[in-house]
Amino acid sequence: MLTQNLLSIAIWLPIIGGLVVLATGGDDRAPVARLISLVVAVLTFLVTLPLYQHFNLHTSAMQYVEMREWIPQFNVNYHLGVDGISLLLVLLTSFTSILVVIAGWQVIQEKVAQYLAAFLVMEGLMIGVFSALDAILFYVFWEAMLIPMFIIIGMWGGPNRVYATIKFFLYTLLGSVLMLVALLYMYFKAGKSFDIQTYYALKLTLTEQVLIFFAFFAAFAVKVPMWPVHTWLPDAHVEAPTGGSVVLAAIMLKMGAYGFIRFTLPILPDASHELAWFMIALSLVAIVYIGLVALVQEDMKKLIAYSSIAHMGFVTLGFFVFNAQGVEGALIQMISHGFVSGALFLCVGVLYDRMHSRMIKDYGGVVNRMPVFAALMMLFAMANAGLPGTSGFVGEFLVILGAFQANFWIAFLAATTLIFGAAYTLWMVKRVIFGKVANDHVAELNDINGREGLFLAILAAAVLVMGVWPAPFLDVMHTSVDELLRQATTTKIPLLTAR
Repeated sequence: MLTQNLLSIAIWLPIIGGLVVLATGGDDRAPVARLISLVVAVLTFLVTLPLYQHFNLHTSAMQYVEMREWIPQFNVNYHLGVDGISLLLVLLTSFTSILVVIAGWQVIQEKVAQYLAAFLVMEGLMIGVFSALDAILFYVFWEAMLIPMFIIIGMWGGPNRVYATIKFFLYTLLGSVLMLVALLYMYFKAGKSFDIQTYYALKLTLTEQVLIFFAFFAAFAVKVPMWPVHTWLPDAHVEAPTGGSVVLAAIMLKMGAYGFIRFTLPILPDASHELAWFMIALSLVAIVYIGLVALVQEDMKKLIAYSSIAHMGFVTLGFFVFNAQGVEGALIQMISHGFVSGALFLCVGVLYDRMHSRMIKDYGGVVNRMPVFAALMMLFAMANAGLPGTSGFVGEFLVILGAFQANFWIAFLAATTLIFGAAYTLWMVKRVIFGKVANDHVAELNDINGREGLFLAILAAAVLVMGVWPAPFLDVMHTSVDELLRQATTTKIPLLTAR
């Protein structure tokens, strides 16, 4: 019975746990709130592990499927399931949530229960996004997830948190409205069904596909975010508390990319091919232009935020070259970016907790006072730059390989990220970590404690294991990617309306 309902448990355990944490009360009971949050986060991760352990690698069909009526009058069902693509994102979500709880253990001292409850509720909603097979259920999870993040940035963010929060909320909400319109249109085209899998068999004209493509694009491109609708992300990262930045970079950005592979490519294959040049062009702008923008940043968080946009450009590029290397490389890049960007934001948080500054100019010579921290941050920086042997290299190499099969010049421009990534990452590390001790504040720094060492060491292990042994990740997604490419290359335009 439990095995048949693992996805529901993974979704509702953290949501209910978050409500329990919220009920613990004021900050005088903060230790209880922290303990319950950690237990719930660990249990949720343990619940998701059997999904991987018992996953059938030889079928592209959805697994661990759950189906119950929800709103029968409109054929809306509580329909869940995962394949080799969504499974890894569910695991990434539950894994990251543990680290966020540990990272905020002593850092957050006010409204502790509310802070931790928001993260737990958001964890359940994000797992719901990756598991939903009903369009309305997907949309409910997609929109509801904005509320906890809105609260996290708005309550525990920096001085300009109100501006950043409203900008984040408006960008993502307005894009999602068009997605809802597209889902309602397909509901009627599919005979009044919200089952996402039935949409894969729809016979849509090219005009219909293009219009729906841009409706989806409005929602998914903002969430990735793609250039030029990326401007909310640096503001949100700068103002968000460390835990908020980690979840934003490690998981929330992946939801936009997930939307492209769950909806756009298989439902709209002809429009996807027709507009591949458009998606590739925007991806290359993100890789090249945003990489250059990252070079001139003086705030560490902003630099890492722009780096995230450039790396997510790699993801969308990989999807729209339409070959296995490109798509698998993009998916690997999504998981790797979750590890690396989350780790870098945690590293900035470690420094900020001691110095209360994110500005690069306020640092220098940190290695002299924090050698263990410096070694770990250097590892994550190298992974961010795509060093072979780290997780950052695997995805980028596969995407470049896939792009090369499509067009040499696309691959050439994509490969510039290895240069720009190394440039802005090493520039930051050189200024912050190396050299002589820059000032008295740096001279008073103490190396990481056991709690900080724990979450950074876990991420370091993940980055290295994925870098030297990516097979467990690739094996899970391979069959599902083959099926995705089969759907994305099947012409579904009715003959009478084909050009």
